[in-house]
Amino acid sequence: MRGHALVVDDEPQMLVAMDTALRRAGFSVTTAASGLEALERVEEEDFAVVFTDLRMPRLDGLELLAKVKVCRADIPVVLMTAYGSIQNAVQAMKEGASDYLVKPFEARDVDAVIKRLVTSPQPSESGEFLTATSAVRRLLSVARKAAQSTATVLIEGESGTGKEVLARSIHRESARKARPFVAVNCAAIPESLLESELFGHERGAFTGATMRREGKFELASGGTLLLDEIGEMPRELQAKLLRVLQEKTVDRVGGREPVPVDLRVIATTNVDLAQAVEDGDFRRDLYYRLKVVRLELPPLRARPDDVELLAKSFCTSLGGHERTLAAPSLERLRSHPWPGNVRELKNVVECALTLSSSREIQPHDLYLDGPESRVGKSEPRTVAEAEQSLILSTLEQMNGNRTHAADQLGISIRTLRNKLGQYRREGIAIVEPHGKDASPAEDVDDVA
Repeated sequence: MRGHALVVDDEPQMLVAMDTALRRAGFSVTTAASGLEALERVEEEDFAVVFTDLRMPRLDGLELLAKVKVCRADIPVVLMTAYGSIQNAVQAMKEGASDYLVKPFEARDVDAVIKRLVTSPQPSESGEFLTATSAVRRLLSVARKAAQSTATVLIEGESGTGKEVLARSIHRESARKARPFVAVNCAAIPESLLESELFGHERGAFTGATMRREGKFELASGGTLLLDEIGEMPRELQAKLLRVLQEKTVDRVGGREPVPVDLRVIATTNVDLAQAVEDGDFRRDLYYRLKVVRLELPPLRARPDDVELLAKSFCTSLGGHERTLAAPSLERLRSHPWPGNVRELKNVVECALTLSSSREIQPHDLYLDGPESRVGKSEPRTVAEAEQSLILSTLEQMNGNRTHAADQLGISIRTLRNKLGQYRREGIAIVEPHGKDASPAEDVDDVA
């Protein structure tokens, strides 16, 4: 099964049709004839996705959306609406809806929405972390025990190994599972905005603060806050984070009184925080406060059995049960170093399914980034060489645009610039941005 779906509509025929479409797509389904009934279901059960009609008596789709986002912010909500109400559906997406369907629609339209919403980097039938590696299974056992406590958890591992998937799994198995799961990427938010985004602000706290705004800590109160790429958090904000962890209160920007919060913090990082502490880039006291429970996810190259397991899972979830990977293809995937980890594997499988028309994916259908995919060039001898090849080839594909390349690679722009600075110091030529992709921000020298 791909998960549990909730369908909400006051028209019985629509409930029957959606029930059929979703079960064919591999979901178990619960239906509700009203928004009030649906809200009760959401508070009692764990759903992978909610499909709701826009117009319903007493509690309509927009009101249901708002209430779901309060109690279960991690559940994607899809609005179903008639053509004349598309504008309302678009507005709903601005308010947190994940997608919308315009009535009348077909089963393939539902499948398309599902593919966008619930295909995750590390899928499994239960929504948990999928693995066939004994070391990772032991790690998951520790994670399950940690989930039953209120301890802060630090998850370390390279980009693309599934750190956020593991964090969500911990939340789902905790006593806070019915409350919000709020994720913040510390590297994706400009430093000038990160403090307000995390801690909130009062009206008039700074230019443009026209109204009071709750920060992510308050929005996650009662649930779990994921601080992704915690190593990228500016040092001046680390002190404020430490105070939140110790005192369970938040100081809004411009605020006079601390605001109490009740939440669990899970932090993830793809950098060596212990080394960052030694280098003076990360507070030692915060590091020890975060790593009450420390989980280190091994890279995919150290999990060959997972490569095959995940590749087959991606092939099924993205291509359907009629598409398969030939044995030589699986062997080639197992031997690849995977510098981009699970994220790279998913992209390779999806690309092969898209470009190949055959039922069985053959080795020549697999485009693996790096020297081994180019005629006349030798294979990389080390993981560092494979990583370098992937970064440089991606930068070339993006016409030298650092921002686009970082997004494609699944790393922060700061990490990419550090890598490029290292390559420059080693005398390696770097593709510069050009044409419409060039911008003043891209012309800055890539230094640490």
